[in-house]
Amino acid sequence: MSHLQPVPSGDSSPEGAGVGAPSSTSLAECLRLSARGDEQAFATLYDATSARVHGLVLRVIRDPAQAEEVTQEVFLQVWRTAARYDETKGSALAWLMTLAHRRAVDRVRAAEAVNRQDTSYHQNSQTVPHDSTAEAAEASMEARRVRAALAELTAVQREALELAYFGGYTHTEVATMLDLPVGTAKTRIRDGLIRLRDAMGVGQ
Repeated sequence: MSHLQPVPSGDSSPEGAGVGAPSSTSLAECLRLSARGDEQAFATLYDATSARVHGLVLRVIRDPAQAEEVTQEVFLQVWRTAARYDETKGSALAWLMTLAHRRAVDRVRAAEAVNRQDTSYHQNSQTVPHDSTAEAAEASMEARRVRAALAELTAVQREALELAYFGGYTHTEVATMLDLPVGTAKTRIRDGLIRLRDAMGVGQ
């Protein structure tokens, strides 16, 4: 497989490069510079976040080889679409992790589609029970409700929920990734869940 090779950081890296992960502000600046074709800024972004992105992708895909490949695809996508990052909608890290999660899920769905094709003959030779069809339709409607409800959350609540429940991170990990006290991260997740439940009309 062909790996995406970032330009070495060198001595002219932005502050924080090579000494732990840059702050959220530094990552946002790296994205802005990357959008203008700054390879040095992209290398710094890659060095600071690639381990976290790979960890998230591996959690979803559970195949090391495919996880490595998808991680490289994510950063290629970041390099091409960095200009789409909107700082008003969440932190740079949350945006990056959301891209990674979506791409990992897409890979899993693609693999599942192949598996379904392998067994399509047997599936098509049987009558689909009415209750299975209804269940699939209900699941699709529920997914649309969740997406609509998520759109009603504040940006900070949404990014915390996405990391905790779609990314599979603990409260402590979410707090670290968003540069927040653990108590603040828990509050955002809790408040986001309450608003999500209310938006979906779920009873207490």
